[in-house]
Amino acid sequence: MSTANAAAETLSFQTEAKQLLQLMIHSLYSNREIFLRELVSNASDACDKLRFEALADNKLYENDGDLRVRISMDSKSQTITIEDNGIGMSREDAISHLGTIARSGTAEFIKNLSGDQKKDTQLIGQFGVGFYSAFIVADKVEVFSRRAGLPVEQGVHWTSTGEADFSIADVEKADRGTRIVLHLKEDAKEFADDWRLRGIIRKYSDHIAVPVQMQKYVPPAEDGTEQAAGEWENVNSATALWTRSKSDISDDEYKSFYQHVSHDYAEPLGWSHNRVEGKLEYTSLLYIPSEAPFDLYHRDAARGLKLYVQRTFIMDNAEQFLPLYLRFVKGVVDSNDLSLNVSREILQQDATVDSMKTALTKRVLDMLEKLTEEPEKFAAFWKAFGNVVKEGMVEDFANRERIGKLLRFATSTSNSSEQNQSLDEYISRMKEAQTNIYYIVADTYETARNSPHLEVFRANDIEVLLMVDRLDEWMMGSLREYGGKSFADVARGDLDISALKKDKTDDEKSDDDKAGDEALLDRLKTLLESEVENVRYSTRLVDSPACLVVGQADMGLQMRRMMEAAGQAMPPSKPIFELNAKHKLVTRMADTTVEAQFADLAHVLLDEARLSAGMALENPAGFVARVNRLLA
Repeated sequence: MSTANAAAETLSFQTEAKQLLQLMIHSLYSNREIFLRELVSNASDACDKLRFEALADNKLYENDGDLRVRISMDSKSQTITIEDNGIGMSREDAISHLGTIARSGTAEFIKNLSGDQKKDTQLIGQFGVGFYSAFIVADKVEVFSRRAGLPVEQGVHWTSTGEADFSIADVEKADRGTRIVLHLKEDAKEFADDWRLRGIIRKYSDHIAVPVQMQKYVPPAEDGTEQAAGEWENVNSATALWTRSKSDISDDEYKSFYQHVSHDYAEPLGWSHNRVEGKLEYTSLLYIPSEAPFDLYHRDAARGLKLYVQRTFIMDNAEQFLPLYLRFVKGVVDSNDLSLNVSREILQQDATVDSMKTALTKRVLDMLEKLTEEPEKFAAFWKAFGNVVKEGMVEDFANRERIGKLLRFATSTSNSSEQNQSLDEYISRMKEAQTNIYYIVADTYETARNSPHLEVFRANDIEVLLMVDRLDEWMMGSLREYGGKSFADVARGDLDISALKKDKTDDEKSDDDKAGDEALLDRLKTLLESEVENVRYSTRLVDSPACLVVGQADMGLQMRRMMEAAGQAMPPSKPIFELNAKHKLVTRMADTTVEAQFADLAHVLLDEARLSAGMALENPAGFVARVNRLLA
């Protein structure tokens, strides 16, 4: 118990104190519960300072080497007490550190450490304002402290109501260290609750190396009388798994920690644990989940890594460390080299953050490349996050080649909708004279697999990538080549695969057919002028009578739908109508002299081409009527 033995002395804060203090109390911190994080961090720093100073003078421990932070509350008096047995403060320390706003004892202490000592220290607070967060919830703060090594009678009692001055007096204090008593405001009495305090400790201070203790809850007796407080117990886990050596951590521990940080009970597909030393020092522990969250495609959903500074929790969703297309990654980053705002609630963007982002992005890509060596795991990953990875082909130009190696597709020769073929595997199977990577974009696998555009490719054993995800056309809009090979959409523009055909005479026959019936093309161009851009004979078709082709510079159907769904007004666009000159329906149409019948047949073939492309008919009833007339 501390007792006063000298008259109290009233001194003024050494700044424009009242205005500054009020600004800090009311504006600096956005979350009121932050006060406990700051005070526990200060207490942890005090314990760490004692540990370092005791290396030179073991007597400073005063026969009590078990460093700890203890937190208690009194619901009747509405007080919270935070006590540590760290280095403590002398009268001069209290005046200097508590009486001067934004002067940090931690920062001063670090200045006096050697380089090696700086690397080892776990000191947290360096701004010198964390202590004053106490006034967010308290209208009066008392500090009882004695510096280790000083006589019992040289304790100090510091008191302030958060106004322009504070009082300080000498007291007797048997134990070294600091005890802070917060007298809670009326609107902050919610914090005088055992479970609320435990929750805040576990949230912000769970991994601090020093034990943070509270007394075990003892329920009232049956007659309603309160029982004596229980024994002290550790509230924080103090594990900080990422600070341990990788060789000392089991797979089960890694998996358990993943569940802790992600709140996901499924096991992760993989993880990467690294400590970077040198000019920039930080530790990262990154995980690849096995299942996608429900809000994966909500661009404004919470995402990012958990940020710690020397084991103290700072931020839950630090999105600055990874690009958006890697938003599925979970994990922890711990660094003392980051630029935080004074309240340690906002991470400021600077060269350090950019450098860490570049390094962590490469680390994740390393993990994914390693995951490809386990086909089953990578298949599960691709099913969950493949579409997100595709965003990186557009957003991350620097790593485009590496991302491209991760892409997986179904193909026209795989006979399966499973996306398990890489671009490198496709290239390895290309024909000797083939210079293009051929692909088709459609809304569904069945639409792509059965597209008439693939007929000439199947006939000549040429593999085509089947792209059926909603982002595929958007992705291909910026992806021109891979591995020295150009991409070619089989449903877009002109098509020339003459060098790859098995039977070189097909083209000659096709040319004869086209030359012999230019009149048919002219009739169709006149009839369908309002619906198609052009009518021409096709080099794509083998079994089907007709198909639609998108102009080389025009927007595809999938992309157009995406833009329209986003509310974007799109300019009108008409497709190219291609005919199979050898098909019986086309030759029959060419021989038709009755204009009404010719028109019905032409529109039926056009609507069939639309259906084959996955388009909806504007007039289904008209299509049915024409088919019925032709059948009759």
